[in-house]
Amino acid sequence: MKVLRIIFITLMSMVLVVGGVSAESALNQILSSGKLKAGTTGDFNPFTVRDPATNKYKGYDIDIMTELANDLGVEIEFVPTDWKTIVNGVVAGKYHITGSASIKPSRMKAAGFSESYMAVNFKPFTTSDKVGQFNGWDSINKDGVKVATTLGTAMEPLVKGWFPNASIKSVEAPARGYQEVLAGRADVFVTSNLEGSTLKAKYSNVKEISIDAPRSPTPLAMLLPQNDQVWINFVNHWIEIKKAKGFFKKTAEKWGL
Repeated sequence: MKVLRIIFITLMSMVLVVGGVSAESALNQILSSGKLKAGTTGDFNPFTVRDPATNKYKGYDIDIMTELANDLGVEIEFVPTDWKTIVNGVVAGKYHITGSASIKPSRMKAAGFSESYMAVNFKPFTTSDKVGQFNGWDSINKDGVKVATTLGTAMEPLVKGWFPNASIKSVEAPARGYQEVLAGRADVFVTSNLEGSTLKAKYSNVKEISIDAPRSPTPLAMLLPQNDQVWINFVNHWIEIKKAKGFFKKTAEKWGL
């Protein structure tokens, strides 16, 4: 841990000198305040899940960001956000970093991203009483089929593009598209292969629709302030160090990813 800390301090010094804007960097704010503020939605199992009874979070993202704070030698503060405003929170400085988010052009216009450490693809799901109605992606894109999705997620623009003939029901967080399907208010939801596996394990009624292949393989990364290259460089170097030490692999295995 001491050696790792020395490496981090050295890297920090290098990027501060090169960047020449140290006073404005989130890295300096974090170190001076002793606190890393991390935005998280709490509704992306197994990445981030909020316990309503305790208001505490757990999951893959939570372990990753807690480890980053530990290596920085600061406390971690998880700041609630939702998918619709997750980018706005970074831009407005409400938090220094977020948990895993899909890298997509609309987000890249306003925010920066760390290096990717995982990728997902997307699959359709329904309930056991309706699974016999669907076979393949085209079977969803029909009049009379209601597809539920969540505003601001990576899935929202995808389902609107994939299913122009279906009815799209967009719900606002903390509601989720899969909840609409479980409640019988929609027929299909689309989510990542990782969250889908978790939902199938949690809800016996959730069934995966048979398809030829998943769609839209997408890398995941942490959102960061777009113009803060000092902080972006630091996080990217940290990711490479932790990859080399097996931390990301071990954490993924812990959460069944």
